[in-house]
Amino acid sequence: MQMTFLKSKLSLIVCMVLIAAMALVTTGCNSNKDTSISSAPDSSMSQTETTVLGQGASKFTFTVTDAEGKETTYQISTDKKTVGDALLELNLIAGDDSEYGLYVKTVNGITLDYNKDGKYWAFYVNGGYAPKGVDSTDIELGNTYSFKAE
Repeated sequence: MQMTFLKSKLSLIVCMVLIAAMALVTTGCNSNKDTSISSAPDSSMSQTETTVLGQGASKFTFTVTDAEGKETTYQISTDKKTVGDALLELNLIAGDDSEYGLYVKTVNGITLDYNKDGKYWAFYVNGGYAPKGVDSTDIELGNTYSFKAE
């Protein structure tokens, strides 16, 4: 009987020690958390600055993503009817005319040659692969346009 009493006291002490240890570990973990709210931007987060180019009644956002993944964003204003004409006018794209339309080789001063490096400029509308070439895509209010190195 004395052995049972001793075992139950020992079990109670072990449980209390474990609970105290868990409380200390939990408190120690929480004391390292930064719960303050900072108004300064985190320099490790990438920030995209938007450059405004052109003049005209139509406006759209144009983003270029280079081969390293760096994004450059423009707010384009133009009176041109197609995205291609607006970007050509601002010297943001260049390429060769073909039977299929404009084959864009240079975007934002960066030239890609599929035959040399296996990369090309892909044209997107609202984040999806464009159904038509840049030179036959009409500017539509609210749409965003982009070229990505792929």
